[in-house]
Amino acid sequence: MSFPRLPNESQTAVRPPLDLEREITDELARLLAPAWTRLDAAFALTVSDEAAQLILSDGQRAVPTRPSARVVELLREHRHRSASVGDGPWWRFLVSVTNTGEATVDYDYGSEPFPDEHLFPPAAYQADLQAYPRKTVPVWLAAYVGHQGRQVRTPKMAVAQAQADVAAGVTATPTALALPPFPLMWARWAVVSAAFVAANSQWGPRITAAVGWFEGSKRSGATLHRLPGGRAVLSGGVWNSAELNAVYNHGAAMPLLYRGAPDWVADPVLSPRAGNGLLSFCYWWDGNAWYQGESPDPTAIGAALPGIWTSRITAEMIAQALDTDGNSAISNLVSAAETYQVTRPMLAHALGDGAFETDDAFYQLMLAGTASSVSAQSV
Repeated sequence: MSFPRLPNESQTAVRPPLDLEREITDELARLLAPAWTRLDAAFALTVSDEAAQLILSDGQRAVPTRPSARVVELLREHRHRSASVGDGPWWRFLVSVTNTGEATVDYDYGSEPFPDEHLFPPAAYQADLQAYPRKTVPVWLAAYVGHQGRQVRTPKMAVAQAQADVAAGVTATPTALALPPFPLMWARWAVVSAAFVAANSQWGPRITAAVGWFEGSKRSGATLHRLPGGRAVLSGGVWNSAELNAVYNHGAAMPLLYRGAPDWVADPVLSPRAGNGLLSFCYWWDGNAWYQGESPDPTAIGAALPGIWTSRITAEMIAQALDTDGNSAISNLVSAAETYQVTRPMLAHALGDGAFETDDAFYQLMLAGTASSVSAQSV
C-alpha cells in the first residue's frame, strides 16, 4: 500500500510547541519530589494506542513509575499540535528531567525501528496515518504496516510460481560478475566470521554448516544459505533501499525478486526480511553461476554483505576485526580458506599474540568446511 501525501513542511523544519513541552517537563518534575534526582521517560503514542516507560533514580536506586493522566493529556495535545509544523507528528517523546530544573527532550519520528515495547500492532499506525497523512513514512514502518505478504514465497508458492514462469517463458537474468562464485563467497564468509568470533565482537558475520548471516551496524544485512547439490541462495536487505522506498511511499510496483527463480528458492532459505517486506535483493547459485530476478546490481548491496568481494577485501576485513595491520599471515589464511585447507596453526599465526578466541574461531571454519580435514579431526 502507499500512503496519502500532503504538502507539509519537513518534520525537521520547525520544533513542536515549546510551551507545551515546558508544561510536560514541569509536570514530570513533580514526580521527583522529595527523594529522587532524575527521571528518564519514553512515551509512544498513536491516535489509538499509548505506552510509557518512566524510571526514577537517585544515583543508587532506580525504580519504575507511572505518568499522571495530566501528562498523557498534555502529550496528546502536544502531538496533535506538532502535526501542523512538520510531516506528521512524532511517534515517541523521549525526555529526561532533574531536580535542578534541567530537561532534555527528543522526538522520535521513526528513523530507526521502535523497540518492541513501543511497537504497536499495524492497525494502530494505519489509523494514525489516516488521521495524520505524511509525505513519506520510514521504509521499515511502511513495510510493517503495508507489506501485505508480497515478498512471502512458501515452498508451495515457489513450485506454482516456478511452473508459471516456465510456462510463460520467463527466465532469470545471469548476475553480473561482481558476485564471486559461491564456493569462494562461502569460504570468505567463513574466515571473516572466524576473525570476528576470535575478537569477541558482537558485530560481523557468523556461519554454520548450512547458513551464513550478517547484520551490519547500519541495519543492512543478508543470509547465505548453502543447499544440497552445490546450490545456494543469497538474500537480504539494504536499509535505505530506493526500490522499497518507491514501493511503500510512492506506489511503485514491488520488484519481482523471484522472477524466473527455481522452486528451491523459497522462504526456508530466504532472509527473514522477506516476511516483513524488507527484502531488497535475492540471488541464487545453481552450481555454476549466479542468477537474479528484479534485484539490483550486486554493486549496490555492499552495505548488506561482509567483506567477501575479493581476497584482498577479505584480508582487510579480517585485519580490521583484529585491530591490526594487514600482513602475510592474514593473506595466507584467506588463501587457505579459499582452498578449504585452513589449519589450526595457520589460524593461530594469523591471530598473532593478542587475547583471541582461537578455538571458537576455528570452530567456525570447521562448521563451514573450510578447515583441512586433518586439522579438523585433530580437534
